[in-house]
Amino acid sequence: MTRLDLDRLKRQAALKAVEYVRDGMVVGLGTGSTAKHVITGLGERVRAGLKIRGVPTSHETADLARQAGIPLLDTDNAWIIDVAIDGADQVDPQLNLVKGGGGALLKEKIVAASARQFIVVVDHTKQVPHLGNSFPLPIEVIPFGWGSTARQLEAIGNS
Repeated sequence: MTRLDLDRLKRQAALKAVEYVRDGMVVGLGTGSTAKHVITGLGERVRAGLKIRGVPTSHETADLARQAGIPLLDTDNAWIIDVAIDGADQVDPQLNLVKGGGGALLKEKIVAASARQFIVVVDHTKQVPHLGNSFPLPIEVIPFGWGSTARQLEAIGNS
């Protein structure tokens, strides 16, 4: 399968996910190659009259959403997200996911946890029998408590 074919499949899957978005919703906007297709599809619907507001999971996503004409909520405010749409790096048969390989892990998880509904868009290349076989587990550490987190990670690595 060529890269062009794979991109076409990602776009088809993303546009199917966009169908779940309704007028007046607050939408969590993921990060990555599939999320770009989601944002493009939402932008087309916004230009056709759909009224939504987005919560981006990265600066890149925020820039793409603004270019697409999607109004964004201030990320410092409290919000309730009706639906969040994002991709994943891996998904196993039990629908467990590895996310955040692109570097937006913490924001993606906050948005997903804040959403009433979370739609994960993946193509067949992301399906694996077991998580972590071909993709390292992303871990994001914030400054608060980093030493304790490092100690716990070291203990896991030594077990």
